[in-house]
Amino acid sequence: MNTLRQVGLFFQRNTVQQLRNPVWMFVGLSSPVLYLALFTPLLKHFSGADTNTGRVLDTFLPGILALLAFASGTSQGFGTIFELRAGVTERFRVTPVSRFAILAGPLVSGMMFVYLFDAIAVVVAVGFGFHLHWVGLLVLAVLLGLFMVTMAAFSVATALITKEISGFAAIINGLNLPVLLLAGVLLPISLGPTWLRALAHIDPLYYVVEGSRALSAGALSSSHVWQAFAVTIPLCALVLTWATNVFRKAVA
Repeated sequence: MNTLRQVGLFFQRNTVQQLRNPVWMFVGLSSPVLYLALFTPLLKHFSGADTNTGRVLDTFLPGILALLAFASGTSQGFGTIFELRAGVTERFRVTPVSRFAILAGPLVSGMMFVYLFDAIAVVVAVGFGFHLHWVGLLVLAVLLGLFMVTMAAFSVATALITKEISGFAAIINGLNLPVLLLAGVLLPISLGPTWLRALAHIDPLYYVVEGSRALSAGALSSSHVWQAFAVTIPLCALVLTWATNVFRKAVA
């Protein structure tokens, strides 16, 4: 059985598990819609004028898409903790299955759900005036997929190192707030003071958000796009290498 086949089996296993959890599916499907419904009206009057909803969404929606990729990725480690506690990981240890497949299958499954949730957000936003640029969105899908896999690999490796839910949750929750605020997910970081804009450049999510906004506008040649890929690709390779080593040692 080759590695690709094994990845497919673990992809199927994780996908079926998620589909059997109606609460998780409901929250995942409703979250992007709630962001659009509850936050967009606030931004529409943010400048004190009755700004066009479509223009607001052109800036706001790309940040939400990046947020969903980040949140879905960082949550992957919780499933790893549960499988450790249930003894599932111990059972995998005695099998000849590829350790990379055990790690990669759930990551690919998680990426598929991110695309599903993002697609729902885009469809809803188009109905309210979001300007659709197909080529830009296709390139954006690649960027978000890379970033989601990066965060998921980091999350799984961190879960394997901590091995318990409270320590893992403390690390992930401790990272969430500064990463999200510095990225300018809900409001562009350009609204902040100089020191905050400078500090944002150490946040990988900041580059993804800026690249997402450029790609959603169809500006494929924007410097924000190549900067986003220049940060995300090596970061993804680095984190995947580290996570694979951690996983192989944990499931050796």
